[in-house]
Amino acid sequence: MNTIRHGDAMLTDWRDTAARFQREVGKAVVGQERAVRLVTIAIFSRGHVLLEGDVGVGKTTLLRAVARALGGAYERVEGTVDMMPSDLIYHTYLADDGRPRVEPGPVLRKAEDLSVFFFNEINRARPQVHALLLRLMAERSLTAFNREYRFPDLQVFADRNRVEREETFELPAAARDRFLMEIGMEAPRDAQARRDLVFDPRFHDTDALVSGLKPGIIDHAAVSGIANAIQHSIKASPEIEAYVVALWEALVRPAEAGIRLPGIDMAALIKGGASPRGLAFLVRAARVRAWLEGREFLVPEDIRDVFPEVMAHRVFLEPVYEMRRETIVPGLIRAVFETVPAP
Repeated sequence: MNTIRHGDAMLTDWRDTAARFQREVGKAVVGQERAVRLVTIAIFSRGHVLLEGDVGVGKTTLLRAVARALGGAYERVEGTVDMMPSDLIYHTYLADDGRPRVEPGPVLRKAEDLSVFFFNEINRARPQVHALLLRLMAERSLTAFNREYRFPDLQVFADRNRVEREETFELPAAARDRFLMEIGMEAPRDAQARRDLVFDPRFHDTDALVSGLKPGIIDHAAVSGIANAIQHSIKASPEIEAYVVALWEALVRPAEAGIRLPGIDMAALIKGGASPRGLAFLVRAARVRAWLEGREFLVPEDIRDVFPEVMAHRVFLEPVYEMRRETIVPGLIRAVFETVPAP
């Protein structure tokens, strides 16, 4: 294995730090090694993360553990049906003297030191709230109180309950595209992990579990610089570049690639999505994976490993197929991998 040589002690030390981060977060969530790994990749890719899954599988626990180990100023909001965009920016109240007061809301409370913004149950908030969050995620800036606030170190983490449909609002495609990854979480299937979650008292008190983790393992203020160094250090050969483009072509034009799925008109399946921005995010995440593996170059497995979480939510299906997305899109991605030869 060819190890990274860039200035090199720095990236090597940071890779060790990333491994410590994963181990620490893993203490709070059992049987979720892949989810922890993907979140780590997202952090060093400077991308936002949306977690999906059933109720009670550990989404919130994972994100709280990530926030503690990542360090920096942290804020959390709970999505509600009556939440308004202004609730993120400020809140008003009557002081003891009877006069109205205005104070910064969760986004501005820590001002530009905000590092982790956790939006719990994001699909319970209205589209107007999503629109404000979209700007915050895309531009890492916000205008309020006659000035512009910038959040250079900000990463947004959110979770979505995909079980309940009442009083929920699906995220628009533009908002979902701002998330680097959508990571699905399920209850662990390993028998020992299931027993631990049920019978080990440590996992019954989330507050104590998270507070027992070592805080600030990662210097959040330095992540952007390290992320930039990773992107410039990990090289892609012409063969890998051609492979990524071929995967892209097969994903957005499956009929022309010769892909067939049972009961589906492949020529009428894809409505849009999978834009160049999405492919750029894919390569960013793949480079971080290669770095974590101790390589200075991309291999096909780097691309394939992060492909579902980075690309699946960027593929927009025709309405007739959208209700079957959870089965169609994974099947399409598997078919793309089988159709496009790896270099």
